[in-house]
Amino acid sequence: MTTQIMPSNPNSIKSRFTYRFVRALKKLNKSRGVSSSMKETYRRYHMIRVASYASMASAVGSKRAWSRSVLWRIKKKSRFHALRRRKASENPRNDINFHQDNVLRKLIPGGEDMEFCRLLNETAHYIKCLRTQVQIMKNIVDHCSN
Repeated sequence: MTTQIMPSNPNSIKSRFTYRFVRALKKLNKSRGVSSSMKETYRRYHMIRVASYASMASAVGSKRAWSRSVLWRIKKKSRFHALRRRKASENPRNDINFHQDNVLRKLIPGGEDMEFCRLLNETAHYIKCLRTQVQIMKNIVDHCSN
């Protein structure tokens, strides 16, 4: 049984992400060092992770705020840690909705300055793209392990 890496619709986000991500992996593989130290392993992990996010954001294009934010962060060479814990503000509100709103704003790239309705729309699209990213990466692993 062969695993299909490329989706059938060449204009889909899934196809564009797959093409860009595989191309980035090939480029990374060409520049691979011979060292297998922990530092080199972490460096490669970080490069693959950045390539994955960059591929996903560029496949979506500049239509979405989260993709613009991801590409901007990568371009500025800042470390992209979407799930990094941040220090809580000194005067947090007790309202549970306010707290959940802030958590969501921290998870979605570029979500800090969005109005709530747009934040929910961007969140739904971001989750869809993350699911696509995971599915494509699983397909690549399945294909390479056969």
